[in-house]
Amino acid sequence: MTSWRDRLDTLAHEWLPAELATAWLGLARPGIRLVPGGEGPRVGRIGGAPLMPADLAWPEWPGRGPLDFVAAVDCAALPREFLSIPLPEAGTLLFFYFDGYRRGAGETPLLEDVEGSRVLFVPAGLPVVERAAPEGLVPYPAFDLSAEVVATAPEDEHDLLDRTELANGESLDEAAEMVELPGEFVGSEVFGELAAQARGRGPEHQVGGFAAPVQGAVENEIAAAVLGDYGHPRRAEEAARWVLLAQIDSDDRTDMTWGDAGMLYWVIRTDDLEAGRFDRARCTLQCG
Repeated sequence: MTSWRDRLDTLAHEWLPAELATAWLGLARPGIRLVPGGEGPRVGRIGGAPLMPADLAWPEWPGRGPLDFVAAVDCAALPREFLSIPLPEAGTLLFFYFDGYRRGAGETPLLEDVEGSRVLFVPAGLPVVERAAPEGLVPYPAFDLSAEVVATAPEDEHDLLDRTELANGESLDEAAEMVELPGEFVGSEVFGELAAQARGRGPEHQVGGFAAPVQGAVENEIAAAVLGDYGHPRRAEEAARWVLLAQIDSDDRTDMTWGDAGMLYWVIRTDDLEAGRFDRARCTLQCG
């Protein structure tokens, strides 16, 4: 059976100096790619109508309107041996976002607009019904999701690239300055390109693992928002407290376009995740 990291291992040792490749691969984590209409067992659903308790209020962004239902993930159906984050053993996560561009409102939530997105957790065994979208919302096309295990690793601007050192004292970020890939990927950009090649092209809907950033590490982005300053002396410490819960890519098949064909990322502090405080998850959008 092919390991989830075999492709990444091959690429890293082909293009990186041996010590750098080994150090970077040591940071790799499995991620669970969510494949719309895939052939594997069903692990969730993207688009369509959510299954929710009849008495649970549909989430709204006050003053703007109801949020769009994006995806549902069945925690019990995920390949748990490859989960890099402590999700509940059972229950369903529901992801909502205010897609202002799609509905013609001309705005989408900023990171500080915490009520412009929501993660709801529905415990296993709780009675649920299929909930129609509120009036005025057009659901995204619905597809069942199957799971595919992929290799993920820290990419450009991730603090782990600065904090991890080689035997000569150089950080991975510094050592990468001497590396160049075809396509004019140089320096720390090579980590993102190698990770992308290992995962394969296509919509990168994913649970757990490292994020596939469009514009730099999402952990740094959330830390700067929480602390109010990217240059805050505790930014790296705060960034290390956050992990990727899920990312949903732009995808023509599901009629989802985030900004300029970007990506949505839901991140959460590890202690909140362990305690099941999914209401504290934060969402950010990155695009080109």
